[in-house]
Amino acid sequence: MSIASRHALPGGRCGRGPLLRSHPRPWRFPPRVRPVLRCPLGFVLLTAPAGAAERTPLPICETGTRRIELKADAPDKPPEVCIHPELSTNLFFDSKLARVELASRERFRVIEGDVGLALVPTEMLHDGERVPVTVHFQDGAAPASVTFQLVVHPSEAERQVEVTRHQRTLASYRQGEQQARAEAQQCREDKAHLQAECGGQVGLTGLIAQGRMGEGGVAYRDLGFDVTSRPGNTVTSAYANSYRSDTYREGRKTGVVRLAVEQELTNTGKTPWTPAGAALVSPRRKELKALSVWPRESMLNGSTRRGYWT
Repeated sequence: MSIASRHALPGGRCGRGPLLRSHPRPWRFPPRVRPVLRCPLGFVLLTAPAGAAERTPLPICETGTRRIELKADAPDKPPEVCIHPELSTNLFFDSKLARVELASRERFRVIEGDVGLALVPTEMLHDGERVPVTVHFQDGAAPASVTFQLVVHPSEAERQVEVTRHQRTLASYRQGEQQARAEAQQCREDKAHLQAECGGQVGLTGLIAQGRMGEGGVAYRDLGFDVTSRPGNTVTSAYANSYRSDTYREGRKTGVVRLAVEQELTNTGKTPWTPAGAALVSPRRKELKALSVWPRESMLNGSTRRGYWT
């Protein structure tokens, strides 16, 4: 379930928070600072039924290229692949395909190739839903087919999945190792940044000391009626405000835009819901995930809650 606010975004980079226009005037970066993104974005709040994760655990979605090695014997449990409405998931194989069997095919946009399959789920699919897809191979080698469980995730999709039936090459292993090292390095940098933030001053002094307050201070915008909901949502938005700060570091060619959003939500349905995440989505469906969503407590039916995401 999602609640979205769509409006234009001036150029900027998501350094430690998502990007969103929070002021009607064009933003000017200091000399030598070059905006990275110039496109309209949609802000998306993602929620999930309270206790849904306990009833049906969602898979862990890989952000980079995911690699699946198939054995001759069929796996006890079909591999799960994260999908999300309107985000493409591409599966590539090292063998030619004979045919593809996809349940509820009418709820997908599908492109089939000799050795690949592109799937774009539509809004007809619901969070937590599982859709099986079976791929059959031409060469007759084992395994002759493989079945995947496509799991509709409330906030993420695995964009590229490489499936191998034969022994992987040395170059493939090296590529996977490089990707793992890059992800580990990013985790270390994020950890160091969070430790530095939590160990220093707080409030306005902390923002200034950490270089998170730009020359223009914090810009406020009433998002008002720009907030819309996906069809069928039972969580509605009463109002939303955004708070934005633009900063840059000497010698850097890119600006850093930080955004916090305050939103009041009402659960008009009969099922409790819990905030599961937030993201900005570009027209090309690229996601910029929020670092924090607070509070995380469930919203009972008929209740109203004020939430914050940065």
